[in-house]
Amino acid sequence: MTSQTPIEYLRSQDERHIEDLLEYARIPSVSAQSQHAEDLQKAAHWIANRCRHAGLTVDIHETPTHPIVVARTPNPEPGKPTFLVYGHYDVQPPEPFELWTSPPFEPRREGRNVYARGISDNKGQHLAHINAIEAWLQFGQPLPCNITLLIEGEEEVGSTSLLKFLPEHAQELACDAVVISDNGIPSLKHPTLTYALRGIAAIEIRVDGPDRDLHSGIFGGSLDNPAMVLCQMLAQMRDTKGRITVPGLYEDVQKLSAYERRQMAKLPSNPDKYRRFLGVPQLFGEKGFTPEEQRTARPTFEINGLTSGYQGEGSKTIIPSWASAKITLRLVPDQEPRKIIAAVKKHLQRLCPKTVRLTVRHGHGGKPYLVDPTGPLAQAALRAIQAGFGCEALLAREGGSIPIVSAFKEHLGADSLLIGMALPDDNPHSPNEKLSLDAYAAGMRMSVHLWEELAAAMA
Repeated sequence: MTSQTPIEYLRSQDERHIEDLLEYARIPSVSAQSQHAEDLQKAAHWIANRCRHAGLTVDIHETPTHPIVVARTPNPEPGKPTFLVYGHYDVQPPEPFELWTSPPFEPRREGRNVYARGISDNKGQHLAHINAIEAWLQFGQPLPCNITLLIEGEEEVGSTSLLKFLPEHAQELACDAVVISDNGIPSLKHPTLTYALRGIAAIEIRVDGPDRDLHSGIFGGSLDNPAMVLCQMLAQMRDTKGRITVPGLYEDVQKLSAYERRQMAKLPSNPDKYRRFLGVPQLFGEKGFTPEEQRTARPTFEINGLTSGYQGEGSKTIIPSWASAKITLRLVPDQEPRKIIAAVKKHLQRLCPKTVRLTVRHGHGGKPYLVDPTGPLAQAALRAIQAGFGCEALLAREGGSIPIVSAFKEHLGADSLLIGMALPDDNPHSPNEKLSLDAYAAGMRMSVHLWEELAAAMA
């Protein structure tokens, strides 16, 4: 025990926390590659031992693939709220190696950055929470809440074991909210709480014409070309104002409140800089919304791939027998994937001429996610973020999807608070991944304040 406050304790342990981070990042825990199976075991036991050293009780649950680590603050008190912290010790493959400026599993410090695979996604982010919980336990005062840590080793390959583990262990994992730090913030001066995620609905469209490829000179003009038909159908799925033309698609879309739009307007935004970053001559999106709103808070219809006819060198003068397209729609609260897929399929059937045969196959789907940004837990998180980073905390939406969030809601009945520490140039999933040590330190301070704020919000 120490007479230092948790924040003072963190400062006194700064170099140790960095050394722990480097040691953890040296473990090549690549879940997508079977040759790293022992490294994943090593990473699971490393983080389990780190939790024990912090003063937590730890259980390691073996699975058919990689272990799930569950750690808890000691002597949980029934009258206190419980919060669950989620993280993952597995990392993305580091290839291509030649694009790294230093070996991906030999952490390199450069100023206030550390470069290594998995250091931002997600080892450094959940390690920051463990360090903060240790600071509370060293303080000698009881934590204002009970905390459970759930750290898995398959996030980068679909969380198969965890998705089975959650319903089987729902009672022991019961909590009032989930804290996830596996995302980013715009800058150290613009820390954010991500309160909404877009969902997804995937389909594959196939248009069949003749039963074989045909000579375009002999037969062309007497039958419809499946590739042309598909292109004409897809061209009618969006109008010139950027709106999707599927009837009923927008009827469940939850509108942005004035408060949300004011918050989003505070985020650092430079449309021309964004355009240059994307490498496009001009931005395009749904009229009436900013680029930030378009990419995080509005539905989309995206063609992911088009396939038809001859793709080899030179020309081959044919009418292709078939054409196909892979499509994903990004969904926003309160859109339902199944309802949207049914509406899109019905619209395509109306657009498809009788000269060809249409097949629509359903792919994966995921619901959008929203935590009330004006609710007590979100506001408590904002206060903790502001205290940790030392500047105003903002609200943000994320354009992508995080499937585990929906799983926590389904099996534990708990909302998730997405409180990231990664910066835009941290390069997760890319060569030269890094973590800012300033963000790491701010994340620890934020975590110290978080438990007080969340507990008070539940009182």
